[in-house]
Amino acid sequence: MRKVFVTGIGTDVGKTIISAILTEALQADYWKPIQCGSLDLTDTERVKRLVESKQTVFHPEAYRLKTPASPHHAAEVEDVKIHWGRLKVPETQNTLVIEGAGGLLVPFNYKGETMFDLAKNWGAEVVIVSRNYLGSINHTLLTLKVLEGSGVNVLGIIFNGEPNPSSEEVILKATKVPLLGRIKEEYEFTKDLITRYSRDYIFI
Repeated sequence: MRKVFVTGIGTDVGKTIISAILTEALQADYWKPIQCGSLDLTDTERVKRLVESKQTVFHPEAYRLKTPASPHHAAEVEDVKIHWGRLKVPETQNTLVIEGAGGLLVPFNYKGETMFDLAKNWGAEVVIVSRNYLGSINHTLLTLKVLEGSGVNVLGIIFNGEPNPSSEEVILKATKVPLLGRIKEEYEFTKDLITRYSRDYIFI
C-alpha cells in the first residue's frame, strides 16, 4: 500500500484542502489519525464533502479530541492516552492519503513522539504544505531540515495561498526539494474546484 503523509509548516496552512486535492488526484483513501478541535465538522467530513471520487474510503479517526490544541495536550485535557496500538494504519489496497495534525514536530504524547515519527514509522512519503507569511521561510526550511537525511522520502512541496516568488524561490534553491504545485487563495473551495486542481497532481 502506498502512503502519502500530508504535513504543514504549522497550523492553518491548508493541509486539509491539499489532502482533498491529493485524494481526488490519486483516487486514494483518506485518513486523519488524530482529530483535534471541532467534532461538529471534522477534517474527515470536510474532505468527504470536497472529494468526487467514488472509490475513496474515508477511514475513521483513531482519536477524536474536541480540544483545539496539540494532540498531547488535547489528550491530557480529555484524560485520554494516545497509544501506538490504536494508531494502526487502516488496511486498504488503495493509496492512502494521511493528514497529520499541525506541523511535522507536533507531539502526540509527553515522550515527545511526533507527526514525523508517525510518517517515518509507517514508511510514508511526505508532502509539505507551505503558506507564505512573515516567518514562513524559517518554518519551511526547519521542517525540511528535520526530513533531511532521515530516510523519509519527500515527494515535494506545495505552496498554498497568495504567492510570494522571492520566498518560494529561496526555499526551492536552498533545499532542492521538488515543487509539486501552487494553490491560489480562493474565496471558497468546492468539489468542482478541487477536481480542477486535482488534474495537476495526478503525476504524484
